[in-house]
Amino acid sequence: MKVTKESANSIEITLSVEMTPEEEDPFIDRSYRRSVGRLNIPGFRKGKAPRSIVENYVGRTALLNEALDYLIPETLDTVLRDEDIQAFAEPQIEITEIEPVTFKAVIPLEPTVNLGEYEDIRVEKEPVEITEEQVNDVLQRLRQESAPWEPVERPVQYGDLLNITVTGTIDGEQVVNDEGIDYIPQEDNVLPFPGFATNLEGMKDQENKEFTITIPEDYPREQFAGKECTFDLTILSVKEKVLPELDDEFSKGIGDGYDTLEELTSHVTGRLSDEAETEATRELESKTLVALVDLAEIEASELLYEREVENMQQERERMLRNQSLDMDTYLSYIGKTPEEFQEELRPTARERLTRFLVLRKLAETESLEVSEEDIQNEVDSLIESAGENADQMRRNLSSDAVRSNIGSSLLNQKIMSRIVEISQGIAAGSNDDESIEQTPDQSNDEIATESNTENEEEK
Repeated sequence: MKVTKESANSIEITLSVEMTPEEEDPFIDRSYRRSVGRLNIPGFRKGKAPRSIVENYVGRTALLNEALDYLIPETLDTVLRDEDIQAFAEPQIEITEIEPVTFKAVIPLEPTVNLGEYEDIRVEKEPVEITEEQVNDVLQRLRQESAPWEPVERPVQYGDLLNITVTGTIDGEQVVNDEGIDYIPQEDNVLPFPGFATNLEGMKDQENKEFTITIPEDYPREQFAGKECTFDLTILSVKEKVLPELDDEFSKGIGDGYDTLEELTSHVTGRLSDEAETEATRELESKTLVALVDLAEIEASELLYEREVENMQQERERMLRNQSLDMDTYLSYIGKTPEEFQEELRPTARERLTRFLVLRKLAETESLEVSEEDIQNEVDSLIESAGENADQMRRNLSSDAVRSNIGSSLLNQKIMSRIVEISQGIAAGSNDDESIEQTPDQSNDEIATESNTENEEEK
């Protein structure tokens, strides 16, 4: 095998690999064994023709072409081991000759990341303050949610619960036909068409009304845009919410119950404070991360960023499949070509990979690690919290892939906690009581995705 190093630097190596016929032979033999059962060769039963006959029948080049899918990656793996080269991500392959098999491989190496004087980064955390108005807003929402619907004898108002029978006709075709359905008219309610709800205000119980609305020109369903729809509507009942008094009795019916309104108010205040504290910490993390990335100096192969674009496209394709869509249909819907779609992804891909590389380097510099014991403790905690579903949870968490994801999540928590400490000038390993601790639900999902993506690349 002839291996030529065409170019090399600290972040990327380009190799040219030329194989000998003897090195190709085992792969051609595998190709023969895979294809012989599919061929109908005169004079031989299917699957029984010798390799020499098959090779003469289809040609050595045909067998070689079929073998390329495993010949090239396996050969490249051998070359990388022999040359002691550690690929950071999947290499880029270009086949330059078939006989003999010759290919070029661009191998991205470990990027160089200089974090600079990151310990000097300081970011002020926004103070958390819960106002009486915020607490009252929650209490009023709880009143609304717990209020029963009661029949009323007055004209319809926005926010009432109506039971209606309605038909709608466009160009002689019935497009709406609902009998005895519940409907809440709101000024911004666009169902079944914009402007429908406004025609119900002021109507009375058992009243029938015919009216026509013009559908806006920019209506998303183009077949209806700009057309007139004539409705025939009857109101069968009108109800409104009867709000309970905001007192101790009301408090007893909220959640698991609170003995007094004071207890409920205290609980709401505490919950709002916790949510605000979590949001302030996340904002602090975000600002510190931006400062950390801005300070860092990175040298990385452009191929890494292209791989990240591919990863993001694959993520989008998986999401679309979950919605029973394919990429071609999606691109047609948004009016973009595959090239335009990829171009849109590039800035986000570059930002995402850059953040991952910086956080990865920070974890290495700060010796942040997750042990098997850490992972097992988290698994045990999740199983315990599952209650009667503990056995099912234990099975769900048993695979190596799931444990790896848990490890990534725990590492992210450690990284983000350390970022917060850095922003506040807290030394690593400090037991300062004023340090800000991150709760498990504050893990950074984006970084977890990036870590998992990188894990897949390294595999």
